[in-house]
Amino acid sequence: MYNSERMDRQFEFLRELDKEKFIGRQTYLTDAKRKENDAEHAWHMAVMTLLLSEYSNEPIDVLKTISMILIHDVVEIDAGDTYAYDEEGKRTQREREQKAADRIFGLLPEEQAYKMRELWEEFESGKTPEAKFAKVMDNIQPIMLNDATDGKAWSEHSVKLSQILERNKNTHIGSEQLWNYAKENFIDENVKKGRICKDVN
Repeated sequence: MYNSERMDRQFEFLRELDKEKFIGRQTYLTDAKRKENDAEHAWHMAVMTLLLSEYSNEPIDVLKTISMILIHDVVEIDAGDTYAYDEEGKRTQREREQKAADRIFGLLPEEQAYKMRELWEEFESGKTPEAKFAKVMDNIQPIMLNDATDGKAWSEHSVKLSQILERNKNTHIGSEQLWNYAKENFIDENVKKGRICKDVN
């Protein structure tokens, strides 16, 4: 006999999770006609992890990394997406996301709530090999899409090279190879095209 109360809570969480599909991000899809949502972002990163985990600086548990990636933006259902270069929004981001994590993970049965919250906190801290690689995916996925759309979002927001480099100052910690590839093929090429503002000294 199944546990009805437990399943009720699990399905309540899963219905809530559907709201990620409505959370818009600033990154355009490859056709440059519309921007991706949080669910699309998470799915794309999960597949990227399956394919690119061989480039991690350290051995990782791929399933754990994918699990982390799939739930890392759940908090944005309440907190909203904070654009990478929105300095004002970043000031309140942690507080907003902690409050959201309390509510959303709290929908689950206690031990699953604890496990999901622990995975989310691990991603946020970025200290384990899995979290470091998940951060690589979170940074490189939008860089790849920005390049695929001829730097559309970068141009719209007048993003500077220094901002991208600052945001990615730790990306190499998860994968030197992927960071070097992204820098040479996606970032440097868009600087040459004028899609990324080169800082004036």
